[in-house]
Amino acid sequence: MKKINDYPKVAYFCMEFGLHEEFRIYSGGLGILAGDILKAAKDGGYPMVGVGILWRQGYNKQFIDNDGKVYDCFTEYRYDFLEDTGIEVKVKIRGKQVRVKVWLCKNYGNAPLYLLDTNIPGNNDRLLTGQLYGWFSEERVAQEMILSIGGLNALKALGIYPDIYHFNDSHPVLAGIELVSRKMDIEGMNFEEAWKETRKRIIFTTHTPVKAGNEEYDHELLRYMGAYRGLSYGQMLKLGGDPFSMTAAGLRLSAKTNAVSEMHCGTAKKMWQGISDASEIIPITNGVHTGTWQDKRIAESFNDGSKLWRAHMAAKKELLHEIYVRNGVRLDENILVAGFARRAAPYKRHDLLFKDIVATEKLFTDRKLQIVFSGKAHPNDLAGKEIVDKIYGLSRRYPENVVFLADYDMKIGKLMTRGCDIWINNPIITMEACGTSGMKAAMNGVLNLSIADGWWPEMCVHGENGWLIETGKNEKDIDSKDFKAMYKVLTGEVIPLFYNNREKWTAMMKKSIEMSQRKFSAARMLDDYYRLMYIPAASQQQC
Repeated sequence: MKKINDYPKVAYFCMEFGLHEEFRIYSGGLGILAGDILKAAKDGGYPMVGVGILWRQGYNKQFIDNDGKVYDCFTEYRYDFLEDTGIEVKVKIRGKQVRVKVWLCKNYGNAPLYLLDTNIPGNNDRLLTGQLYGWFSEERVAQEMILSIGGLNALKALGIYPDIYHFNDSHPVLAGIELVSRKMDIEGMNFEEAWKETRKRIIFTTHTPVKAGNEEYDHELLRYMGAYRGLSYGQMLKLGGDPFSMTAAGLRLSAKTNAVSEMHCGTAKKMWQGISDASEIIPITNGVHTGTWQDKRIAESFNDGSKLWRAHMAAKKELLHEIYVRNGVRLDENILVAGFARRAAPYKRHDLLFKDIVATEKLFTDRKLQIVFSGKAHPNDLAGKEIVDKIYGLSRRYPENVVFLADYDMKIGKLMTRGCDIWINNPIITMEACGTSGMKAAMNGVLNLSIADGWWPEMCVHGENGWLIETGKNEKDIDSKDFKAMYKVLTGEVIPLFYNNREKWTAMMKKSIEMSQRKFSAARMLDDYYRLMYIPAASQQQC
C-alpha cells in the first residue's frame, strides 16, 4: 500500500470553485464539489493542487423586483486575502498575447488553489475573467483557453509538475490539446504517439446528460481563437468530431473517465457509446465535505434521539429567522418544512408539487406543509428565469406556506440543508447526474423525499432513512404520474410520521446521518479517485 507522500501529484482543473459564500467564484454544484475536493485533499494530506480562474464579477447576483421579474447584478469584487505568487504567464488568443496573473488561495482549509486573472493594467482583454460562464461562444472559448493553456503555463512557471491532470467537466479539455501539441513540438512525436502518451496523464469527469452542459464549438471558431494549438483540422476531428464536442474530446484524451453516480454511469455509457477511442467510464459517486456541510450540533448529538431533535430544531429556527429577515415572512416551526434548492432548469421540475393545485392547497389550509425554494438561473437562460418567476409567484399567492429565497449561495444552502425537515428532489429521471444537495441534507438528518435518480438509489432504504418516489420512464403525462406518486408518499407516510411519531422520525434521521457521512463524504470520493483512477493512471505511465 502506497503512503500518501508517494501518491501521484494531481492538478485538478475546474472552471469554478466554491470554497465559501464570501468568495464568489462559483455558480453552484460543480464549483462547490470542486471546493469540497480541495478541502478533503487538505484534510487527508493528498498531493493535489487546484487550477481555476479568479472571477472578478463572479457568476451573478440575482434578485426579483417589485413586479416579480428576475434581474441580475454584477459586482466587482476585491479579494485582498489572496496571495500574490509574483507569477505572470501569457496565452495567445485571437493572435494576441493575453497576460495572465496567478494568485494563490489557501484560506478555507483547502489544498493550494491557483487562480488565473486577466484583470491586469495594460491588458486589452481584462474582462475575460470578469463573469463566470461568459454569455457568448467566443468569450467562453477564450475563458476556457485561459483555464486550460494558462493553467498549464502557470504550473510550469510555479515549478509544479503533476503526474496527473484531472479535468472536472469539459471546460479544461483544451489543456489536453495543448499537451498533445507540446509532445509533438518538443519531443518530436507524431500525432498518434503524442495522443497516446498524453492520455496516460489525464483523468476526466463527465457531469451531466443535459445537452447544454456538453459544449460543442464550430471548428472555424476554434481555429480563429487559436485553440487548435498547431493541430490540423483532421487531428482535431479525431479528438472531438465536427462540431467539436468538448465531452467527446475529454473521453478520447483521458486514461479513464468517471461518472458522478452509479446511475449516471449507465446513462453516460449509453449517451457516449458511439464515441470511438473513448476511455472507460466508471462510477465514482460524488461526496460532500463533512466539515463544511454538517452542522456541528448535529454531528455531536445524532446518537441521542432527544438531543438530535433539539439540535435539528435549533437549525430550523435559524433558517426560519433568516427567512423572516430576508422576506419578512414568519413560518411556523411546528409545521413540516420541505426544502427545494437547485439551479433553475426545466428538467428539475421545481413546481411539480403544484401539478394538482387543489390537492396541494389542501395541505396548506390544513397547516400540514410549508415549502422553502431557492436557486438561480444563468443570466442568459430565459427558461430558467421563467421558473424563478413562477416560484416567486407561488410565494406571493401562498405567503404563509411558500417562500422563495433569492440569490442562492452557499450560506442559503447551509441554512436550508440543516434547517428543513425534508428535502425534495423530483427531476425527470436519468436527468439528474448526482444531486449533492440531498447528500448535505442527509448528513444533517434532513430526510430525503426523492425520485430514484442520481445518488439517491445508492442510499435510500424506503421508510428507514428517507423515501423513494416511484416514477415511470418515457411515459405520457409523466409529470402527472410523478406528482401522484410523490403526493401519495407525502400524505400517506411523511406527514403522518412527522406529526405522530417523533421517535421513529428521529430514528430515521440517525440512519440518514450514519449512512451519508460514511458513504457520501468528499473524503471517500477522493480516496476512490486515487485508488481507482489516479494511481492506476500513474502506474500506466511507467509501463
